[in-house]
Amino acid sequence: KSDLEPYLGLHYPATDIPQASRFLFLKNKVRMICDCSAPPVNVIQDKKLPEALTLCGSTLRAPHGCHAQYMSNMGSIASLVMSITINEDDDETGSDQQQKGRKLWGLVVCHHMSPRFVPFPLRYACEFLLQVFGIQLNKEVELAAQAKEKNILRTQTLLCDMLLRDAPIGIFTQSPNVMDLVNCDGAALCYRKQFWLLGITPSDSQIMDIVAWLREYHDSSTGLSTDSLTEAGFPGAAALGDAVCGMAAIKISTKDFIFWFRSHTAKEIKWGGAKHEPSGGNGEGRKMHP
Repeated sequence: KSDLEPYLGLHYPATDIPQASRFLFLKNKVRMICDCSAPPVNVIQDKKLPEALTLCGSTLRAPHGCHAQYMSNMGSIASLVMSITINEDDDETGSDQQQKGRKLWGLVVCHHMSPRFVPFPLRYACEFLLQVFGIQLNKEVELAAQAKEKNILRTQTLLCDMLLRDAPIGIFTQSPNVMDLVNCDGAALCYRKQFWLLGITPSDSQIMDIVAWLREYHDSSTGLSTDSLTEAGFPGAAALGDAVCGMAAIKISTKDFIFWFRSHTAKEIKWGGAKHEPSGGNGEGRKMHP
């Protein structure tokens, strides 16, 4: 409809989908709300039952009051939400031998401005369609990960051969070089009081200051990785400007280092909904509000 507000390009806080809801979307792939303004109906439970009934798997489960208010704020009365799941990564499962679990990749959300019931055959067809999409998506994700890993291993092998032939200098003067191994804006080698620079890097004197700082405050470690030199406590970070922000450093001897640098990245994010907690009060007794 032409009179609806577009949501394209908007970002929403991760807390808009609580962890409990994410878990439910892994169990129930389709969630239908026919009318968020309809009053909930109490469930009468037999007193002989030892535990309270759970409606987590029920289509008739009423929406949480906070979610109903969320939909009302959007001008939506009914919704149909379908989850897209893919396999977890190997590093997330913790072991190659362990069976891979599933993780929530995304949601397909359909809104309606008036109460609407979606019959089961149509919901089942939508669920099947999303399952097929999830299988294809999972293949694409795995192929991309395999291609990335293969490229890294090939580059790593070539760089190791260069190190055997030409000390550490070859990985900066030949192709491929260390910048092909790590996604960065610049790299530097400090070796025997000489410098080899690639891409966007600090000056020679600034790199010497970084080396002195590493030797003084991080001498016990073999390297350092930080998203921000300012947050890491480097005193000369302000002089680097926006050109250099993040850094990874590896110590190859007591005085020799390899550096990778990343520039400061600023971007504009269009938020949909409130970004901050309401001000005032200590939060006690306050209802969750979208």
